[in-house]
Amino acid sequence: MKNRSRTALVVVLAVLFVGRTLEAQLYKKADAPVEARLRDLLGRMTSEEKFWQLFMLSTSLPSDVQKCVHGAFGLQVSSLGATACSAGQVNSLQRHFIEDTRLGIPIIPFDEALHGLVQPGATVFPQAIALAATFDTDLMKRVAGAIARECQGRGIRQVLSPVVNIARDVRWGRVEETYGEDPYLAAAMGQAYISEFEKLGIITTPKHFLANVGDGGRDSYPVHDNERLLREIYLPPFEACLRRGGSRSIMTAYNSLDGTPCTANDWLINRVLRDELGFAGFVISDAGAVGGASVLHLTASDSAEAAARALAGGLDVIFQTSADQAPAFWKAFEEGKIAPEVIDRAVARVLRAKFELGLFDKPYLDLSAAEPPGAQNGHLPLAREAAQKSAVLLKNEKGTLPLKTNLKAIAVLGADAVEARLGGYSGPGFRKVSILEGIETAAGKSMKVLYAQGCRRLSPEYRAVPAEYLRCSVEGQVQPGLVGEYFDNVTLSGNPVLRRIDPRVEFQWNLGSPDPQKLPRDFYSVRWSGKLRVPRSGRFKIGVAGKDGYRLTIGHQLLIDNWRKLSHRVLLADYDFEKGMEYDICLEYFEPAGNGVVQLVWNMDFASDGQAEMEEAVNLARHSDVAVVVAGIEEGEFRDRARLGLPGRQEELIHRVAATGTPTVVILVGGSAVTMGGWLDSVPAVLDVWYPGEQGGAAVADVLFGKVNPAGRLPVTFPLAEGQLPLVYNHKPTGRGDGYVDLAAEPQFPFGFGLSYASFEYGNLSFERQRISSTDSTVVRFTVKNSGAMAGEEVVQLYIHDELASLARPVAELKGFKRLYLEAGKKTEASFVITPEMLSMLDRNLRPVVEPGDFRIMIGSSSADIRLRGILTVED
Repeated sequence: MKNRSRTALVVVLAVLFVGRTLEAQLYKKADAPVEARLRDLLGRMTSEEKFWQLFMLSTSLPSDVQKCVHGAFGLQVSSLGATACSAGQVNSLQRHFIEDTRLGIPIIPFDEALHGLVQPGATVFPQAIALAATFDTDLMKRVAGAIARECQGRGIRQVLSPVVNIARDVRWGRVEETYGEDPYLAAAMGQAYISEFEKLGIITTPKHFLANVGDGGRDSYPVHDNERLLREIYLPPFEACLRRGGSRSIMTAYNSLDGTPCTANDWLINRVLRDELGFAGFVISDAGAVGGASVLHLTASDSAEAAARALAGGLDVIFQTSADQAPAFWKAFEEGKIAPEVIDRAVARVLRAKFELGLFDKPYLDLSAAEPPGAQNGHLPLAREAAQKSAVLLKNEKGTLPLKTNLKAIAVLGADAVEARLGGYSGPGFRKVSILEGIETAAGKSMKVLYAQGCRRLSPEYRAVPAEYLRCSVEGQVQPGLVGEYFDNVTLSGNPVLRRIDPRVEFQWNLGSPDPQKLPRDFYSVRWSGKLRVPRSGRFKIGVAGKDGYRLTIGHQLLIDNWRKLSHRVLLADYDFEKGMEYDICLEYFEPAGNGVVQLVWNMDFASDGQAEMEEAVNLARHSDVAVVVAGIEEGEFRDRARLGLPGRQEELIHRVAATGTPTVVILVGGSAVTMGGWLDSVPAVLDVWYPGEQGGAAVADVLFGKVNPAGRLPVTFPLAEGQLPLVYNHKPTGRGDGYVDLAAEPQFPFGFGLSYASFEYGNLSFERQRISSTDSTVVRFTVKNSGAMAGEEVVQLYIHDELASLARPVAELKGFKRLYLEAGKKTEASFVITPEMLSMLDRNLRPVVEPGDFRIMIGSSSADIRLRGILTVED
């Protein structure tokens, strides 16, 4: 009996043990409910393991991976290196977290995919602003689907895209990443992009919540717009991405909103995003933005306090660039500065996403089914089509375009003709096709295509003195660079608190001090001293570029004396140098207000003034049947523009080429508006091709030679001059006039503008019902006829204006668009459904309402080219 009892006890204990084991492993059971698995896993996690689920890394370097012994939210796989990332490499990363960490929590492999996955071997489509210029959501879906499949084939499960910020000031350097100035267009394009990713199981992350550009078009500048503007203009695209697109993540902005960093903004994240919009996904910061609360916004004493404020404000995931930065943020968790329930809510959102993605059950990609890098080059025809449809014809007089087939010689000029720039957040592509290559291929052997650069896009007059020409002596040893002595005052007084060798003087301390441990960020001075030797003899310019004050001494001569604080400037002086000689050099600088900028510069490296290159281009144009000048702008993240004209000597090039009398076509490359007042009247044709992607050169040639009839439309307004900015079509009525004493109020080219090689006639406007209630919809119908001699597409646009409202309403609002293809001479009927949402406004309490009254319904080819109009009445 004893043996039987003992056996029974063992069986009972075994059953209990197995039961507990199964219960303990509930989070690993694929058939268990997600919430049950989530609770089980959350209850087993240590504080360190929870922290690392809220810590996101933009690097995947092996050293960082090995440091993640407690797991991690995810890793940015494009940081693996220059070679194409494969599914096998992602599996290898994942294996570390599944097999080498205690709980085996998988990571989310993520990357950038704004207009193509940012990795070698992935297709580069036209930049986001170019895709917006297509005014074609069906095309956007096809492009997004192609990008999503390329991401899926490499194991990417989250993309930090799209950018749905509204670009209301075209000085902003990141306009290229957006879908333009209009909330309806941005919402439609963002939703189309997102839906294709989410249905393939890839999390999208619209950004940067909520507004990412401040006064003067400056990136991440503080935003203090009132709540009505934020809700009417900036919020709708995000709402569409979340509610209709299905985004499961969102990224906050770098800037502060009403004084609080967006990464820690309770009103923005908890009240608006979560409570009002019902967003249940996870919120991530922009890279390094949480620490910015202490470094830039000065609203937190250190990274730990910044982390505590961020999570309390609704943030879930801290996005940093290296695992080495983790301890500074971990301190907030370790010292209990964050409430446990706040941590658990954030961790739960991350884990829920991982469960929903199936990462716990199938963490590895099936390599036999995964497409290898480079296999997706079947998407190149789609990239070409997108580039064709994004091109905007801004001017075309005297039938200059399309180019005639009987031309004997074409001069192609400009640096952008050969560079094939792809824009920000781009991979290298398979093989970029430049505009010159595209024209050469399209021209064939019957035409001569002649190329000259003419001028560089930028024509710098100086550059920083390279380290190879600087040397100093330290303890009897000669070393490259200059000795830098740093003082914690602005008078170079006393002993320096820091002494080091700087290879060259080229500093921009806008994010802090030269040494945060020893120097304040806004009160210091520096003396650099050593020897300067030159590569050749002659009279050259040398000097300083940066914020004054500074002074420069060479030998015993005080060459530049600018020892005062006023502005940023470049001061150069002539100096007779002798090859082989060494000159004592001393540069002194002081900064009492922060954001220090200083460079030691010269023009020694510029052997030519560029006149010969310019003459070569002009001569080619003079002896050609047509000249194509390809001109571009400089912009990008943290590269805002104060001036919107073409940089360098490009405008001079256009003027001089046009003066030859040869018909001149200007092709604009860039992601934002360009002012053209100085040269527009000199040329008969202008084509804006944005950053047209890796197939851009072929697509541009298709448009130039008439294989494709352009139908792109401007997603941003092009001003006449910077003084008009910000300038948008959907402004509210003014209290008086809106012009200037020296300039008109109207832009150079309005939102929605774009020409065609064909002409289109509109007619027969009618309503299904012209009087409706506030909850009804109706249909407006009209006809469009291609009255030209060439088949083409027309982008018809629906604008609405509330004729009389309780609050001032925009003079026009885009509420619909369609891209119609018509053969020459053909007519079609088009229609728009007008819904209550299109007629709604925010009342005095910021609640949506449809007020009774008359609404002007406008159908046109642009915001300023209205062809048909009628009145729709909403009855009480």
